[in-house]
Amino acid sequence: MKKVLMMAVASILYLSVNAQDDNKDYTPKEGDFTVAATVGYNSYTSTTAPSGLLGTYEVAALSTNWAGKGLMVGFEGGWFVNDLWKLSLGGGFGFTANPGYTGVPGTIEESDEVGDGSIPNYRAVGSGQSMNYNVSIGGDRYFKFKNVSNLVWYAGARVGFAYANNQVKFDEETSMGKSVAETWNLRGAITAGIEYYITQSLFVGAQIDPFAYTYNMTTVKPQEGLSNLDADSHNFNLLAAPTIKFGFKF
Repeated sequence: MKKVLMMAVASILYLSVNAQDDNKDYTPKEGDFTVAATVGYNSYTSTTAPSGLLGTYEVAALSTNWAGKGLMVGFEGGWFVNDLWKLSLGGGFGFTANPGYTGVPGTIEESDEVGDGSIPNYRAVGSGQSMNYNVSIGGDRYFKFKNVSNLVWYAGARVGFAYANNQVKFDEETSMGKSVAETWNLRGAITAGIEYYITQSLFVGAQIDPFAYTYNMTTVKPQEGLSNLDADSHNFNLLAAPTIKFGFKF
C-alpha cells in the first residue's frame, strides 16, 4: 500500500510540475461538491456468531489495525462551505440473509475394518442474517501552493463508526437456540492530504492519517438466555491508512 501511495503522490507532483504554465484556476470554490472513488484500507468490520452447541465459549476483540486489513474501494463526498473549508462524508451498508436447512443423520457400523459402511452425519445449516455498515464524517482546511497552480494540500480530522451483527440458529436437537455476535469500532483521526485539480471537474489526490485511534467492542451471546461475553481493545496508529483518490468536482 505504501508503494501505491508513493506512486500516487509522485504522479500528482509530476502533473502539477508539468502544468505550472497553466494560469487557469481549477481549485474548489465555495459551494462546490466533490465525489471521489477511494482506494485504501478496509474500514468495515465483520463477526461470526458461535455454533450454538453446548460447551465452553470464548470471545476476543477483533483487530482494528489498518495494516492487518486488505485494500478496499470506497467513496467520499465533500462540500466546500467556503473556498478553504470542506465537510466530507463517506460510508456504506451491507446485508445478507442465510436460509437454513435441516441436518441428515448418518449411521455408524461397529467394525474395525476400514470402509465398514459407516455414513457420517451432515449437520444442519444454520438460518440467520448478517449486517454491517460504516460511516465517517470530517472537516478539512485547504491551503494553496503559491508557485504551483491547482495543487493544494489540506489538514483536518475524521470521526468514523463501523458496526457488524451476525445471528444464526440451527434446526437440530443439540442446538441451544439462536446465537448472536456483534462488534463495533469508534475511530478518530487527524488527516492530511494533497490534491491536484487536472481540469475544472477532475482531480486526483492522496491522503494519510498522521495519528489515529480506534476503540473496538466485540460481544457474543452463545445461546438464548445466557449473558453476553465481551472483549474490547484500544488501537493507536501513526502515519496510518494511506488512501488515494480519483474524483470529480461539480
